Parts: sequence; structure tokens; C-alpha cells
Amino acid sequence: MMGCQVVATAVAGLLAWPYAGVHGAVSAVLGGLINQVADLAYAMLVSGGNRIRTAGGTLRVLFRAEAARIVLIVFQMGWVLTSYRDVVHAALFLSFAVSVIVFRMAILVKE
Repeated sequence: MMGCQVVATAVAGLLAWPYAGVHGAVSAVLGGLINQVADLAYAMLVSGGNRIRTAGGTLRVLFRAEAARIVLIVFQMGWVLTSYRDVVHAALFLSFAVSVIVFRMAILVKE
């Protein structure tokens, strides 16, 4: 699924380039990367190797992973918005939204 997110981020960057220039392309790539880093952290926390024996334990792991994902997204988004002066907001947020949708569509993919 990460491969699909990488492709979607690259396509967003390529589509943003003609409309918003280099800063639009960089903003789009950053928007996609923000979600990809958070998704990677989520996956690492969920598959942490713990032997969970109860439904409650499973829920605790899932909630902690989702909380970590949200915190990472908030911090990364804040960092990009405050440190990258030439950010193109539309490209950043649209690419981020596409990356989120691709992650959520993983349930539809049969492996």
C-alpha cells in the first residue's frame, strides 16, 4: 500500500508543477510524505511483535498507533507550514488528502 501512496504523491507533485511551479511540486510531495511517515509509524506500532491475547489489548494497540499517527501528522504539518516559506497550501493539502484516501482504500485491495 505504501507503493500506491508513493505513486500518488509523485503524480500529485508532477501535476502541481505546471500550475504552481517548483514550490507547488515540493509542497505536493511534502503533503504526501507527511501522511506516509505517519502511516509507517502506525504500521510499526501495530505490528510491534507483541503477543496480544485479548480484544482489549488489540484495541489498546490500535488506539495508541492511531494517536501516534495523528500526533505525527499535526507536528509534521505544523513544521512544514512554519518552516517552508514558499509553501503552496492548495498543493500541500490536496496531496495530503489524496494520500489519506489511498491509505484508507487499502481495505479494498485483495492481496
